[in-house]
Amino acid sequence: QVQLVESGGASVQAGGSLRLSCAASGFTISNYCMGWFRQAPGKERERVARIGRSGTTGYTDSVKGRFTISRDNTKNTLYLQMDSLKPEDTAMYFCAAGFWSGDWCTSKYWGQGTQVTVSS
Repeated sequence: QVQLVESGGASVQAGGSLRLSCAASGFTISNYCMGWFRQAPGKERERVARIGRSGTTGYTDSVKGRFTISRDNTKNTLYLQMDSLKPEDTAMYFCAAGFWSGDWCTSKYWGQGTQVTVSS
């Protein structure tokens, strides 16, 4: 059974840091393109970061230099290190697994999300 379980979301003040985790089961993340997405209330889901099978990473412009995506293949877990957080980073964060398409990942499997709230 394929499953993605996010954790690590919390309420923090602006300028703070969080590390999100996404534990995968039922498949091997190193065989997939893995991504982080987020959705704020009233807004569409947007991509945040992705890491390809080769380890190549990519970020949306608003998080470049502040967020770092990584994975631990031995733990079959995806991470998102978030530094210098801003109130506009407030959203539900989701991880997803899929395949490389264009310059990003498709999303075949989704987690249930973890809430990040950044106060000013």
